[in-house]
Amino acid sequence: MRLVIQRVKEAAVHINGQKRSGIGEGMLLLVGIEDTDNEEDIGFLCRKTVNLRIFDDENGVMNRSILETGGDILVVSQFTLHASTKKGNRPSYIRAAKPDISIPLYEQFCAVLSEMLQKQVFTGEFGADMQVELTNNGPVTIWIDSKNKE
Repeated sequence: MRLVIQRVKEAAVHINGQKRSGIGEGMLLLVGIEDTDNEEDIGFLCRKTVNLRIFDDENGVMNRSILETGGDILVVSQFTLHASTKKGNRPSYIRAAKPDISIPLYEQFCAVLSEMLQKQVFTGEFGADMQVELTNNGPVTIWIDSKNKE
C-alpha cells in the first residue's frame, strides 16, 4: 500500500462539477492499493499517519501530529501510485489491485483511520473521475510504502 500525505491549509474533491467533500487544515491522503496489501499494511499506515509529526508547534517546528492539532483528513483513492514506468512511455498499472480487492481495503483503511483519529474521515469516491484541489501547507509532501516501511 502506498500513501502520499500532503499537509494542507484546505483540500476538496469535486465530481462532475459538484463538491463531494472538503476539509480545512489537515492532511490530504492519496492511497494506492495493490493485490498483496492486507490489514497489517492498513494498521501500519494508519498508525504512521495519525502520529506523523508534520504540524508546527508554538516554536514553528514540525513537532505535532494531527491527533494534537485536531485537523481533518481527506482520503482519495489513487491507483496510479502503483504505476510502473520501467518499459516504454505508457505506465503499467498491473500492480494496482482490482476493485474487488481494493474497495474493501480502501473502506477498511478509512474506517481504521477514522477510529484512530476519533472523528470522521472525509473521502472522495472510489473509481470516480475526481478533481482534487488543495492548498499545500509548507509545502509538506511525504510518501510512505507499507512494504518497505518508509
